[in-house]
Amino acid sequence: MDDGETIERAALREAYEEIGLDGDGLRVLGRLTPLYIPVSNFALYPVLGMLSERPSLLASAHEVAHILEVALDDLLSPHSLRPGWLWRGSETITVPFFALCGERVWGATAMVLSELVQLLRLDASGTDSPEPGLSEPRWTPRP
Repeated sequence: MDDGETIERAALREAYEEIGLDGDGLRVLGRLTPLYIPVSNFALYPVLGMLSERPSLLASAHEVAHILEVALDDLLSPHSLRPGWLWRGSETITVPFFALCGERVWGATAMVLSELVQLLRLDASGTDSPEPGLSEPRWTPRP
């Protein structure tokens, strides 16, 4: 975040810099749970927004390999979330990932998408409480 910038303003600036998203007409719906990323020593503050029209996007060659446009049905499919494994020395670590558009989406992005999926499923079920065994999602709706 730049000095004096709100989380939402920083998210819009970053989206413009990374994928050319023009924030005009974008409705900010709210924030998801902040996430600390030890590998980069950054904190991620996901902001959810919506546009009435499909935007034109252009990946920044310096920051983005390519853009994935994922249908909500694909994201919500129980077949999209899969187990993966990483090896650190002699230790095997289970790392879940989303199989989307022929790519493995994992790490911090998968964690953010998991929270979004849970929120969408809760909304679709018409209940305000999560499934048994799941923690309450942290959702900060915006007016």
